[in-house]
Amino acid sequence: MELGPGDTSGNTLRAVLGLIPRKRPAQLPALGFEQAGVRVDREHLAAYGKVCGFRLRDELPPTYPHVLAFPLAMRFMTLPQFPFPVIGLVHIANSITVRGPVDAGAVLDFSLGTRDLRPHARGTQFDLHVSARVDGAEVWASTSTYLSRSAQAGGRHDRTEWEAPAATAVWRVPARVGTDYAAVSGDRNPIHTSRVGARLFGFPRTIAHGMWSKARCLAALEGRLPAAYTVDVQFKQPIVLPATVNFAYGNGQFEIFGKRPHLAGQVTPA
Repeated sequence: MELGPGDTSGNTLRAVLGLIPRKRPAQLPALGFEQAGVRVDREHLAAYGKVCGFRLRDELPPTYPHVLAFPLAMRFMTLPQFPFPVIGLVHIANSITVRGPVDAGAVLDFSLGTRDLRPHARGTQFDLHVSARVDGAEVWASTSTYLSRSAQAGGRHDRTEWEAPAATAVWRVPARVGTDYAAVSGDRNPIHTSRVGARLFGFPRTIAHGMWSKARCLAALEGRLPAAYTVDVQFKQPIVLPATVNFAYGNGQFEIFGKRPHLAGQVTPA
């Protein structure tokens, strides 16, 4: 089975219908999803690389399996027994472990499940875990942490003290990044693609996808990453589009920032 940018249309409709108020369960579904035989569409891979800044190679970018698994994740999070509407969830952290280079011609088998429903200062958070295997061996794994905000919660952003590092690069992020990444990722959340939709969720304009910003950082580090590693990021303040942001990297740590931090990450050899 080949997965590409058009595989989430039904999931998008279910996500919108999920905004209709209804009684929801209080716990995460005690089940998982699996999808076997996933092959890479080379044209889609090239389009993804262009949007995120990766070079065209026969090796999958470290964030690309996240995109391949996104239709499966959307199917899972739009289940009737899922406790939160998927539109409105905030992606606050992501950890990816790359066990080694993954050839673009490999056939991948994905498994997915949720865990660790727990309180957060601004609502409730949980983890979505995805694993990719080739010939039965895990080659890639990811844990995404999502926040469901409570109406009674406080402000949206972390306002702790922060000192800007020395920038190693300055990036101009055009307004089209939201729609371009939506096209290659299948994540068409209106906060990324529609100024009206963004305003409905409290943003002055569209914002960049968090996973685009992580991918852009790792694209900037191509050739400097170990063969096997874990890369953890926390998504801070959103990048409101268009934007000019700074990138800093040193000692395995990296950051995107403006007047305040947008993303903070760390690479650890596995």
